[in-house]
Amino acid sequence: MNKEEVSQRVLKYGKPLQIDKFAWDEDTNTFSSREDNLVLDFNEVNNCTFKTGGSCTFNTGYGCTFNTRSNCTFDTRSDCTFKTGYGCTFNTRTNCTFDTRSDCTFKTGYGCTFNTRTNCTFKTGSDCTFDTESDCTFKTGHYCTFKTGSDCTFKTGHYCTFDTGSKCTFNTLSDCTFNTLSDCTFDTGPYCTFDAGSDCMFDTGSNCMFDTGEECVVVRRDVYEVVELKKGEKIKLNEYEETGYTVIQECEKFPECHQVLKEKK
Repeated sequence: MNKEEVSQRVLKYGKPLQIDKFAWDEDTNTFSSREDNLVLDFNEVNNCTFKTGGSCTFNTGYGCTFNTRSNCTFDTRSDCTFKTGYGCTFNTRTNCTFDTRSDCTFKTGYGCTFNTRTNCTFKTGSDCTFDTESDCTFKTGHYCTFKTGSDCTFKTGHYCTFDTGSKCTFNTLSDCTFNTLSDCTFDTGPYCTFDAGSDCMFDTGSNCMFDTGEECVVVRRDVYEVVELKKGEKIKLNEYEETGYTVIQECEKFPECHQVLKEKK
């Protein structure tokens, strides 16, 4: 496409963007503009790079890279990379990478990576990675990795990894790994692993492993039992619908403990 054709795809306040307001590299399909409030329609165009101001709306194809300011909305296909400012909304498909600031909403497909700051909401598919700060909400699919700050809410699928701050809420399926700080609440399925800080509450399924700080409890739904965790004590919950737990004295570190439990199954 030449600049004239690109101009017809980029609107500002309903009119084509003036040619002198943007740059277009035909060899790399790179669009650059400092303008805000743009609407870019590249729906069937793949492998593009966009550098824009804030409050922009994108509709693109596959393999696109975005470097924008705040309050942008993205509706893209697969293999996209985002580096944005505040207040952004994402509706994407697979293999996407997000590097954003705060107050963002994500609705994505599979294989996504998120690097965000505060007050974010995620609704994703599987194989996702999150690296965020505080006040985030996640609804994801399978095979996800999270690294967040405090005051976060997670609703995920299987095989997820969380590295979060405090006051987080998790609603997940099975085979998840959590690495969090304090004041977290977990609502998970079976076969989950937790590495958490203090003042945490866990509401989980069966076959879960916990490495927590002080003042934490385990809520077992299968037997309606609350287990108060003791500082420095490693335990293994008893089998499904069997109350109680076994203290594991030989476990010094969390990874080794987790491996011991796997070998005992």
